[in-house]
Amino acid sequence: MKFTLSWLKTHLATDADLPTILKTLNAIGLEVEGVENPAEKLAAFKIARVLTADPHPQADKLQVLTVDHGDGNPLQVVCGAPNARAGLIGVFGVEGAVVPANGMVLKKTAIRGVESNGMMCSTRELELGDDHDGIIELPGDAPVGQVYADWAGLNDPVIDVAITPNRQDCMGVRGIARDLAAAGLGTLNAIVIPAIEGTGPGPDVRTEDGDGCPAFFARTVRGVTNGQSPDWIAKRLKAIGQKPISALVDITNYIMIDLGRPLHVYDMAKLQGGLVARRGKPGEQVLALNGKSYTVDETMTVIADDAAVHDIGGIMGGEHSGAQPGTTDVLIECAYFTPERIAMTGQKLALTSDARGRFERGVDPAFLDDGLSIATSLVVSLCGGAPSEATRAGTPPATAKTIAYAPARCLALAGVDVPAERQKLILESLGFTVAVEDSRTDYEDGMPVIVPGVWTITVPSWRRDVDGWADIVEEVVRIVGLDHVPSTPLPRAPGVARPTATPEQLVERKVRRTAAARGLCEAINWSFISEKEAASVGGGEWTLANPISEDLKVMRPSLLPGLLSATRRNMDRGASSVRLFELGRRYFAQGERATVGFLLAGEKSPRGWQAGKAQGFVAHDAKAEVTALLAAAGAPVANLQNFGDASAAYHPGQSGTLRLGPKAVLAEYGVLHPALAKQFGLTGVVVAGEIFLDAIPAKRKSGFMRAPYAPPALQAVKRDFAFLVPQNVEADALVRAIRGADKKAIVDARLFDVFTGPGVDEGFKSLAVEITLQPGDKSFAQDELDAISAAVVKAAAKLGGVLRG
Repeated sequence: MKFTLSWLKTHLATDADLPTILKTLNAIGLEVEGVENPAEKLAAFKIARVLTADPHPQADKLQVLTVDHGDGNPLQVVCGAPNARAGLIGVFGVEGAVVPANGMVLKKTAIRGVESNGMMCSTRELELGDDHDGIIELPGDAPVGQVYADWAGLNDPVIDVAITPNRQDCMGVRGIARDLAAAGLGTLNAIVIPAIEGTGPGPDVRTEDGDGCPAFFARTVRGVTNGQSPDWIAKRLKAIGQKPISALVDITNYIMIDLGRPLHVYDMAKLQGGLVARRGKPGEQVLALNGKSYTVDETMTVIADDAAVHDIGGIMGGEHSGAQPGTTDVLIECAYFTPERIAMTGQKLALTSDARGRFERGVDPAFLDDGLSIATSLVVSLCGGAPSEATRAGTPPATAKTIAYAPARCLALAGVDVPAERQKLILESLGFTVAVEDSRTDYEDGMPVIVPGVWTITVPSWRRDVDGWADIVEEVVRIVGLDHVPSTPLPRAPGVARPTATPEQLVERKVRRTAAARGLCEAINWSFISEKEAASVGGGEWTLANPISEDLKVMRPSLLPGLLSATRRNMDRGASSVRLFELGRRYFAQGERATVGFLLAGEKSPRGWQAGKAQGFVAHDAKAEVTALLAAAGAPVANLQNFGDASAAYHPGQSGTLRLGPKAVLAEYGVLHPALAKQFGLTGVVVAGEIFLDAIPAKRKSGFMRAPYAPPALQAVKRDFAFLVPQNVEADALVRAIRGADKKAIVDARLFDVFTGPGVDEGFKSLAVEITLQPGDKSFAQDELDAISAAVVKAAAKLGGVLRG
């Protein structure tokens, strides 16, 4: 919800400055998402007069201007605008100014050999409109030298507030002003409801869909002239990103944003017969104002005449019957549509609009007559014409809701002690009616007891979200300020609290801490990705029918797209090394899979006088991370087998999987495929991995006592072996075979050298393995060492390995 500061002050009489207003909005639960002052980016643009305009000596379409911008030192400017001429007053960007439309910094330069200082600007270049046919022309009395934004009244901050779905009353500027007034920031100005003297009967409108449109009010105005909106409407709409179209259309948009009351205007010349709110018929189509055709059905409410459907009720009007520049007779619709029907229709059609956002939250059902009168008054005052009487079809659901409330409940529920009088004042300033019952005296066991009076609170018609006394407490506390709610710890039960984390949660905690301890930064990405991103990792199996964005349409089948996007954003901002991990879920037809993903890109180590050039990441770095995280998750790392068939997201020959047996894949890792990295805008080697936590076997429950640490009494013995093996034999297979040659004596085996070259036959490679032997209660005898060595050689021979001489 966007509005300008000056717009807010048409409803709120206040002397509060902008920082105070922003702070108060946040304190009362209306989160400020952003503030932008258009004048800030136009501070370097001044009002200037063109003194002379001469043809450019080297270009037919250019002119050489002399421009006075108020400092007494006229500047020479080369300009290509067809309307540039001596005496014109326009907007001039001085040297060093940044053009808002394209970010260009204005500099002294030569254009076709003629020096140019600064630029005379068009409305498009200053992002003030779409006109680019010529430079801005200002009235003759515009003060030369003054900052243009100040003179044009553009020094008006635009405030963007996030409105939660329950606060339908704040979908209009007046509702926000009411909240600020209740918080003590000023006085809410009275709203003026004009009295409309209608001539002749009202239009023929009716409602046949009481569930979807219980009330349909309308009035005609004949003899209007649909021109441009006055500046005060156009400026406010443009400031919040709305494009002014015509006076009739702008009036409805203005009232919707100002008062939270959507309306629609029909061109009566395009209608055949009366208008009716009814259920749609299967196959009926509407060409909406956004230029798209929609097929409605019997679950939707539409507005139709005798010939066709003209409006998807409460969401978007039709292009055929909308107000046009030549419209002379109009019908103003002010209807109430039920929120549930609007929400279902909008979801089914995948159609959003400002009107839908308000109707599905719930607009004020008691504001139909007043909203219609305000709209009629603006139409008549800005476009002329003669209004008819109003037609009121149906009855809006405006039955008053009452709630019994005791002021003491505020302290009991929220922990904030607000005096009863203050509570009453807050509620009344928010539009609630408070009737206070006097306290009375009761008797218990013959003793008098004073029972405090109960309040009967009538909820205003614009607060559909207030249902019970807890909502009343929320309103009081919100206006007092959410920052005044004390942090009160819950009472602790006696004794030692039982752990509540599940085994899966404990595993995730250990993995998260291990990844952070290894220097990886945690990323938290959306669970939704685009169809293109999903296709890059094999495609997703779950697609949203009503995504909030096309880029968030598919439930992710992999964590890699999110990590790749995050890496690109970091690289674009100058990061030389990116090390990210994410712990989240992947989504498949069979369900969710808990997964840890990580990605390493850029420099593994920076350049230095000892290391020389910067070093990048390699596939072994990915394997090291995978192994460490699997160990933290409790996987039997020593028993894992390495297979070289990772998914297509990885580089063939520089990636692999770790498994328990041929089918149980616990992780995949390696260098990402260059095509995938390029798709996400990354260059160079990118390594990554994914660990599938749900595939890790659960630990057996074995009590709470940890086995005592018993360091060996005797020193370990190390032996080195070098074997000639065929090129297709994996080093991991050889190491595993050697480790299993004597499981009691051999406690570790690791590869420390790989060699091909002189002395090694073609088709073979030399793998050198260091084994660690741990004696038990006595040292190894020579014959025992010989037997172990023979077992190692025999194990290698099964893989085609021969001990090098």
